[in-house]
Amino acid sequence: MTKETKPVAQCLNCNRPETVLPLVNLRYAGNQTWICSQCLPILIHHPDQVAHKLAKGGTLNGA
Repeated sequence: MTKETKPVAQCLNCNRPETVLPLVNLRYAGNQTWICSQCLPILIHHPDQVAHKLAKGGTLNGA
């Protein structure tokens, strides 16, 4: 029996994985992505800094 590995979600902005800190799930334009609590203020107060990253979609490893 082999253990199935799940993809690891990463922060949209800083790319730190969910194994290092908690991530908040969000959806934009039909795509699912994640952001960490330290980068969330950037999304709220300076969305222009992450807009191009949101347009690319999710941030799972290999996606």
